Parts: sequence; C-alpha cells; structure tokens
Amino acid sequence: MHRADAAHLVGLALEKAPAGTRLHVVAESGIASRDIAAAIGDHLGVPTVSVAPSDAPDHFGWIAGFFGLDLAASSARTRELLGWTPTGPTLLADIAAGAYALPG
Repeated sequence: MHRADAAHLVGLALEKAPAGTRLHVVAESGIASRDIAAAIGDHLGVPTVSVAPSDAPDHFGWIAGFFGLDLAASSARTRELLGWTPTGPTLLADIAAGAYALPG
C-alpha cells in the first residue's frame, strides 16, 4: 500500500473508527513473498531464485517459518466501515518505481 493511502486511512480511523476497532491496513490481498522478492530483485538488477520449502530454514534462518504461513489480510471490512478506497500505486508498482530504494 502506498504511504499516502496509509496516512489517509490512519486519519479516517482516528476520526471514525469506534474505540477498540481492529483494522486491516492493506490495499491489496494475497501478494506472494516470491513476487515481492522478484520485484525488488528486478528493481535492483539482482537475480532471484525460488527456494524449496524444505531448504527455507537453511536459507532464511529463523524467519523461514514466517514465509510458509498464509497470512493474507483483507481490508474489505475496513473499507466498508470507513469508506476508504486506496488510490495510490500497488505495492509491486511502487517497488518497481523505486519508492523503497535506499538513498545512494
């Protein structure tokens, strides 16, 4: 999600969401980690490879367990409750445009 969309949603949540409401702050659902890694690799000009689930602990260490989890989130309830519609670029488009690049 684009940072402008996130900032707008935080403002809406502070103004409109009932106390204790849990919101999913996502513009898109179900983007695979491999697609995010490929987009980062493409932007940096670095090749990426798939890692077999059985090799993930050796490759990623302690964080490997998180890559195997299905943690997709939906903002459908958030959108309905707050009347929010993200308008910024998608995550993969934002990565491709260099929005998350470190200053050189």
